[in-house]
Amino acid sequence: MNWQVYKKGFKAYLQLEKSLAAHSIEAYLHDLDKLLQYFELASIDVTPNQVTLIHLRECVRWAAELGMKPASQARMISGIKAFFNYLLMDDVIQESPADLLDSPKNIRKLPDTLDVHEIEKIIEVIDLSKPEGTRNKAIIETMFSCGLRVSELVSLQLSNISANEKFVRVIGKGNKERLVPIGSMALQAISMYVEHVRVHIQPQTGSHDIVFLNAKGKALTRVMIFYIVKQLAAKAGIRKKISPHTFRHSFATALVEAGADLRAVQQMLGHESITTTEIYTHLDRSYLKDIITQFHPRS
Repeated sequence: MNWQVYKKGFKAYLQLEKSLAAHSIEAYLHDLDKLLQYFELASIDVTPNQVTLIHLRECVRWAAELGMKPASQARMISGIKAFFNYLLMDDVIQESPADLLDSPKNIRKLPDTLDVHEIEKIIEVIDLSKPEGTRNKAIIETMFSCGLRVSELVSLQLSNISANEKFVRVIGKGNKERLVPIGSMALQAISMYVEHVRVHIQPQTGSHDIVFLNAKGKALTRVMIFYIVKQLAAKAGIRKKISPHTFRHSFATALVEAGADLRAVQQMLGHESITTTEIYTHLDRSYLKDIITQFHPRS
């Protein structure tokens, strides 16, 4: 057996058992290719059960010397770990050499967040006299209320919104479903859009149940959501680097700062691992200072 056989099995595992999207599978396979490229350039001839932690650390050092950024190194390490975990599950190896492979420290730069006042400023500049204005307000309210990924927002379906229960059913990564609470203001904005704007649009084939449509009746694209968000932020005079993901990050940060349980935030965001959720839980210094002042016995 050669490495390509194991790579083929890994791909099948990601497709069939993990149900990952095509671009995610491609990323994992690219990470594995980096390891194989290192073995080839370093003239290292090993089978999977002969790979050691030293081999992997040398591979990461090689990648760093080539100029790979810490975030990309961490991405590669994640893919390598996933590959050896697959081999472990498939009884190809008895233990994973990647278990003690550490990612570079301080690799994630936290994006800007928006507070409630900044969200309100963005909503205030929306021109509600135009049909797309009513739609865009509903989009902003929904993103901040539910913390959706942009891909989840553009595929959100009318049949998955339960106004009475105040929940939306979201289809996330890996085709996994989750229930996310939705606030009254977001529901009201969606209702205004659906009843007064969307009702006058003829949905095209495949878009009849999609919530947010363009004027031609097609589902909005990810690019269009980016454009809407950036345009409104600029109009509101917000200088931060804003994207649809900013609203997801702001959603999670607002919940944690208000005292929400991290596990609950994890479920609402649709993260498989709690460690992924932790990057959304940075707390500013003033908040931490307030906590110390309020609760520390000798503050």
